[in-house]
Amino acid sequence: MQIFQTDLLCIGAGLAGERVAIEAAGSGFSVVCLSLVPARRSHSSAAQGGMQAALGNSAMGEGDSPDVHFNDTVKGSDWGCDQEVARIFVENAPIAMRQMAFWGVPWNRVVPGEQTYYKGGKPFTAVEKTENEGLIHSRSFGGTAKWRTCYTSDGTGHSVLFALDNRAAQLGVDIHDKTEVVALIHDGETCMGAIARCLKTGELRAYLARATLIASGGFGRIYRASTNAVINDGGAHIAALDTGIVPIGNPEAIQFHPTGIVPTDILVTEGCRGDGGILLDVNQYRFMPDYEPEKAELASRDVVSRRMTEHMRKGLGVKSAYGDHLWLDIRHLGAHHINTNLREVKDICETFLGVDPITQLVPVRPTQHYCMAGVRTNKDGAVYGLKGLFSAGEAACWDMHGFNRLGGNSLSETVVAGMVVGAKVVEFLQGADSVIKMSAVRDAFAKQQQRVTNLIDGVNGRENAFAVREEMHDALVKGAGIFRNGKDLAESVETLKGTLARARRVGLASNGIGANPELALALKIEGMVKLALCVTQAALMRTESRGAHTREDFPDRNDRDWLNRTLAYWNKDGDELPTLKYETATPSFELPPGERGYGGGKIIPMDTPPKTGKNKA
Repeated sequence: MQIFQTDLLCIGAGLAGERVAIEAAGSGFSVVCLSLVPARRSHSSAAQGGMQAALGNSAMGEGDSPDVHFNDTVKGSDWGCDQEVARIFVENAPIAMRQMAFWGVPWNRVVPGEQTYYKGGKPFTAVEKTENEGLIHSRSFGGTAKWRTCYTSDGTGHSVLFALDNRAAQLGVDIHDKTEVVALIHDGETCMGAIARCLKTGELRAYLARATLIASGGFGRIYRASTNAVINDGGAHIAALDTGIVPIGNPEAIQFHPTGIVPTDILVTEGCRGDGGILLDVNQYRFMPDYEPEKAELASRDVVSRRMTEHMRKGLGVKSAYGDHLWLDIRHLGAHHINTNLREVKDICETFLGVDPITQLVPVRPTQHYCMAGVRTNKDGAVYGLKGLFSAGEAACWDMHGFNRLGGNSLSETVVAGMVVGAKVVEFLQGADSVIKMSAVRDAFAKQQQRVTNLIDGVNGRENAFAVREEMHDALVKGAGIFRNGKDLAESVETLKGTLARARRVGLASNGIGANPELALALKIEGMVKLALCVTQAALMRTESRGAHTREDFPDRNDRDWLNRTLAYWNKDGDELPTLKYETATPSFELPPGERGYGGGKIIPMDTPPKTGKNKA
């Protein structure tokens, strides 16, 4: 058994993972980051639009503050978030953005004088102040009262990830790429690292650590149509769920982004609409103001996705060989703006569609994009159930997003949570004496080695892992899409129970040797189906509509009965369904539940509404 030992093991080397790694390495601790791909190819690099932080530098951001940002975040979450965490986030976001600039992120900067911007397809003029020249600029994003999304054209994730990777290299962070975690090492109380598989040789390794961080991104690839990279299939979530101790928080909270291109589902940034792009139907009519007169295309993502789907259901979508879609129009922004601020969008459209967005409409429709769901942690990033285990970024349910996240908040969260949780990890490492139990290490390694052997030998059967995945995809499409109802969800749950039984009988057609994608999927497929069951069962039980969770048979937001957070546990390996528990959504209310200001819908109020908190906005 090959063993590596370190102070901090980061599962994931994207923005959240590397930011926590930097905090620990900067305090003198050894750090190893495990990554499925080279660190700079992490899915964080695909993020385009920007990072929210209340800097208030631009003319349209004037008067912004952490209080205003807090209000937008809580309303965006449909009051499903932990308001204490949201406050931590908004207060630290400006600090993190300026720190990123210090580390080399080339933020777009304010240019003084009259500037032409677009809103709803129409130009307007804003005067940028001379005294703000050179300060970090911002653009508009959905669900915000002010322009606060800091950006580097439409390559923000790319720029920030490269800057962080440089900083990590300076501090001696060790990156082990092409390495996939298959299990956590624990004794039921303490996490001591992970068992991982080398994707080049197929060999298993043991990574022993005093502290372990899950920062592997979302698990959107349990859906067939997703903007996520193929690596976002929930491997680390599965390892956590398989402990029987660690819960997934709010698994039913899955976000669909309005503008995945058709047919590839690759994302084009919300920055397109933030910069003034509009949505058109089959008649090239701009329909969003009919549904959302005030926010239009810049309502929150759950609302825009829902309105687009409603419009297509009325027969006003554009027919295609790949199903109905709508049009995104950014032509009026002009060649200079698109080539400067939306250049990645242009490259994507030209490369994957053969469409030039300067002169042509872009086919788009809502597609799975983000998991508000994640490994449940407290406000310090410490995972429920296992000492020494932390989580940050999209992998975590921290929980500042609740049932819908605002565009730009999650990319910002990666570095803010990385900074905040990283400091807590350092405190843990400074104050904890760790004991690695080699019996637990040997048991975990032997169990995973036996799993591999059983799959190769077909001990449990010869079900095809790829066919099982397709059945899972079909069930999620039927029950857990943008619109949900009890009948379809119940059918999906029953289907997935059968799919889980099939997943437990998977065997290989190949020999499993070396860089073997069939074995990689076979090791994860049972866990992926378990995640799908967490999503569907939790959605079936939640008899209300909140944020991205929309029940057609329960259209009201029910604060009386459902202002809480779902915790999904998989108690035993042989269970057919997750065990669901619930906890209060937030320990205190700084902003009492109310209207979001967009999206409509009836609200069933709490029996005893909380008093107004300290928020001054």
